[in-house]
Amino acid sequence: MRMSEGVEWGLHCCLALAWIGDDRPVPTARLAELFDLPQAYLNKRLQALVRAGILSSVAGARGGFLLARPPEKITFLDVVTAVEGPEDPFRCTEIRQRGAGAEAPARDFRLPCGIATAMRRAELAWRRELAAQTLAHMIEVTPETAAVRIRRHYERLSR
Repeated sequence: MRMSEGVEWGLHCCLALAWIGDDRPVPTARLAELFDLPQAYLNKRLQALVRAGILSSVAGARGGFLLARPPEKITFLDVVTAVEGPEDPFRCTEIRQRGAGAEAPARDFRLPCGIATAMRRAELAWRRELAAQTLAHMIEVTPETAAVRIRRHYERLSR
């Protein structure tokens, strides 16, 4: 399974917003500078997080982004779904019923496709794991030096 880099960017930006912990919105330009990311592309990812209710945005010269929910209410699955969309990564098109299987009797296909079943179980396990990981948990397990580094860099950029 391959996810876009927007997922990584979204997760890191959410973490940075939690560490900055300011009640003032953080502009896209500052978030982009924190991670050396292209501002226009990052803004598209952040807007997806706004639409999902993960971030809130404030327009204008002093605008930017804030966490819309407490870190314990933001899961990794929330961010992945906001950026990548809700579609299942595996789609069974029942190719077993085509080609050599086209002439098989219907009884051969009464049970769901075993491959599709195995893939769905794996996907559900992946989703459960991502749903169990919150931004608050990441804050707890990340070294404090990372938070300090982000806050210091942000303060330098905001001068």
